[in-house]
Amino acid sequence: MVSQERLKDYLGRTDEALKKIIISPPEKSHLRPIAEDFIRMARCYYDDAIHFFDQGKLDDSFACVNYAHGWLDAGARLGLYDTGGDDRLFTLAE
Repeated sequence: MVSQERLKDYLGRTDEALKKIIISPPEKSHLRPIAEDFIRMARCYYDDAIHFFDQGKLDDSFACVNYAHGWLDAGARLGLYDTGGDDRLFTLAE
């Protein structure tokens, strides 16, 4: 089982990442709805992670926060977001 402290760290990093990303594709780009969908999925999983955390279901929360951050990393690697080159919060390709 993951510790509450470790999980708080993961939740904090994902929250920080959600606040940092800026959608890169312009409004009329066919990639814009994809970028928005990736963010929507990340936020839904993040919200679920918070819900499970509040219920004391730490394993479920840990799973959800990892899915949330996975969506953010995938979008960053695909170039859907401007992450400011932050390779602490995101897994970026070089």
